[in-house]
Amino acid sequence: MDIEDYLIEKQQHLARNTSQVRDFRVFDFNHIPPKPLMREEAKPVIDALLRYRHTGIANNVLILGCRGSGKSLMARYLMNLLGGRGGLDFAYANCRQSNTSFSVLASVLGVRPRGVSLKELWSRFTDLHRGRLVFILDEIDLMSDRDKNKDILYLLSRSPNNYMLVLLSNNPKFYQSLDQSTQSTLQPAVVHFRNYDAVELQQILADRAKRGLRSVPAGIINEIAAMTVKNTNSDVRVAIKTLYCWATEPHTSLKEHFENARRDIVVDIIRDLNDRNLIILKSAMAEHDGYVKSVYDAYCRLSTRLNEEPFSYVHFYSNLSYLQSLGLILLVSTKVARTYTNRIQLTFDPQVLDMVWSMRFG
Repeated sequence: MDIEDYLIEKQQHLARNTSQVRDFRVFDFNHIPPKPLMREEAKPVIDALLRYRHTGIANNVLILGCRGSGKSLMARYLMNLLGGRGGLDFAYANCRQSNTSFSVLASVLGVRPRGVSLKELWSRFTDLHRGRLVFILDEIDLMSDRDKNKDILYLLSRSPNNYMLVLLSNNPKFYQSLDQSTQSTLQPAVVHFRNYDAVELQQILADRAKRGLRSVPAGIINEIAAMTVKNTNSDVRVAIKTLYCWATEPHTSLKEHFENARRDIVVDIIRDLNDRNLIILKSAMAEHDGYVKSVYDAYCRLSTRLNEEPFSYVHFYSNLSYLQSLGLILLVSTKVARTYTNRIQLTFDPQVLDMVWSMRFG
């Protein structure tokens, strides 16, 4: 079989197996359903936006939650709902793509940042937005360590235009990492998006199936939801991708689709980590006993070898909480002699870390 023969055969195979897919768009992670699942956590965010629209007084909000808990979807849905005719102006930036204050402003303004200072970009931004504006900064915890002071937060929170900030973070310790002056002006209301439970995942998958597929057995949806809750910190993206893979390859086992979907998501998560967090994971993988103190010592040694300034133990532990919120590790309380200590367990295939590590450090 040559390349052309294989291509034709694969096209025919896909055409046969995707006949029950009505709309592929609903399986895109960027898809925003017409009516997302209503959650109690959304109410304080909606209330803050409506108060700002009515009074003009900023009610900054920090939304915390694990990956796949619906933070971004809800923020973007409310931006679409309340923007334009809804009476509010919005700006949106994802700090995965724009990870410095400079690049955030350049992205929102749609300009090339070369040859322009941060001060000039900020001046252009304030000239363009003289009235009320809600600025959503998604995945704010992915801002680069190079932007140590997170100047964009200080500028927005101190602006006389009284902008409102909605910050989305996977890191529960993000706010504590900010300098005192920024904290004192932000003073956000903190909203925790809990992980979906199995029933909620079933509702989300049933809605996607209704809009995207011609039919789907209820048992498939229930099984995907159960596996997702048990194995992935209830990451809805894994559930949606598993349903999509099953719909396009129905003859492959559901468990295999689930494992492939989970692996793909984990690769993306680990690839987005900064160097220090990669070093923590590498150290945890190398220390077989997994005790936090032993891993910290290994982390310090590896950091020194790579010419990286290691975290203090307090900041190291804070980053363990962050990695746990991403579903990459579990901190398990273990009795040693007469005391209890935490043990680090990796929750992903170590080969994924080896692959990303070789790409980053060679």
